Amino acid sequence: MFWRMVKGALFRQKGKMLMIAFTIALGASLTTAMLNVMLDVGDKVNQELKTYGANINVLPKGTSLLDDLYGVEEDSGVTGQYLQESELGNIKTIFWAYNIVDFTPYLDIQVTLPDQNKETKLVGTWFEHHMELPTGETLNTGMKNMKNWWDVSGQWISDQEENAAMVGSLVAGRNNIQVGDTIVVENGGQTKELVVKGIFNAGSDEDERIYVPLQTAQKLAERIGLVNSVEVSALTTPDNELARKAAQNPSSLSIKEWETWYCTAYVSAISYQIEEVITDSVAKPIRQVAESEGAILEKTQLLMLLITILSLIGSALGISNLVTASVMERSREIGLLKAVGAHNSPISRLILTEILVTAIVGGVAGYFAGLGFAQIIGQSVFDSAIDIKPMVIPLVAVLVSIVTLAGCIPSIRLLLSLRPAEVLHGR
Repeated sequence: MFWRMVKGALFRQKGKMLMIAFTIALGASLTTAMLNVMLDVGDKVNQELKTYGANINVLPKGTSLLDDLYGVEEDSGVTGQYLQESELGNIKTIFWAYNIVDFTPYLDIQVTLPDQNKETKLVGTWFEHHMELPTGETLNTGMKNMKNWWDVSGQWISDQEENAAMVGSLVAGRNNIQVGDTIVVENGGQTKELVVKGIFNAGSDEDERIYVPLQTAQKLAERIGLVNSVEVSALTTPDNELARKAAQNPSSLSIKEWETWYCTAYVSAISYQIEEVITDSVAKPIRQVAESEGAILEKTQLLMLLITILSLIGSALGISNLVTASVMERSREIGLLKAVGAHNSPISRLILTEILVTAIVGGVAGYFAGLGFAQIIGQSVFDSAIDIKPMVIPLVAVLVSIVTLAGCIPSIRLLLSLRPAEVLHGR
């Protein structure tokens, strides 16, 4: 009898029930979309931000110490400290190897151009370097990936072009250098002719430099197999109190804290692991980049959480109005039930069951619509699909139930206040 009454009420008020189902579906779809995107947005935002450069700088210990104590920079040429190029593949063997997006080494030397008294920095680096890793895997990494926002006139050079160079826009403008020109650089009595294959505008002090393949700089500086810094681009987790504590002194952590920190992709943890595999190195997070990434990620997730909360509040208000209107329309029916002996409790259960059945239909429809919305957001914002998170299903189910019950509270209060004699007389 109870379910016959529920079925009858649903069909008699199908228009209003469809409106309630649509309201719930709208809230559920936005909740599903935002939760899926929010849970997947960390990697997506990090991946987007990685296109704007490195967030870890690896230096020799001696260089790092002089920089900390006396402000001597790694490219000043006074430290005489270097890293071994042969060890760089070890970066992809750390615990968070899959979070290492790109890395590239640098060897900085000071050179002079003809008729120029001022020295210019020449930087040897990898452009698109193919390397065999200690794990047996292969990797293509280098400047072309890490600096892909550069505005390049001409073309990128390859690591095999030992007589080619890319010149910064400020150096090119000051020396009237054009793409295709041949320039002569001198370092310590050694000269080298280079063909300018590209002129780039980086919008930073890199525009004051000349970039050449790493082996070219090594031969010119007589530093075969050596580099003086490595830039690493890694996907990281925003810092929290534990990460900041570890960054100051990892040895101050308890065993449990150390395990949690080491096994989480904090920029300080990845830096620590890099130091473990590169001899006599210090890996320094580029704090401005790392903290900006964390701030952007937190604000993005907060925005999505606010949208979710507002959509649920809107759904609750809509459900409240619709259910209250339904109870008022059925006031004589409810009054008659009370008049023949029905108590408030079974009548409330009847109304709640009708709404919950409607909520299940709307929630299921909203969930699948939300998956579609999530993919639209992923393709339009990140140009990639959003991973479907199974944990969203129970979250949406619980939230839809809470919102539905919260929206029914005003109508249940109205139902409890109805007096059979008054409603049956139309008062």
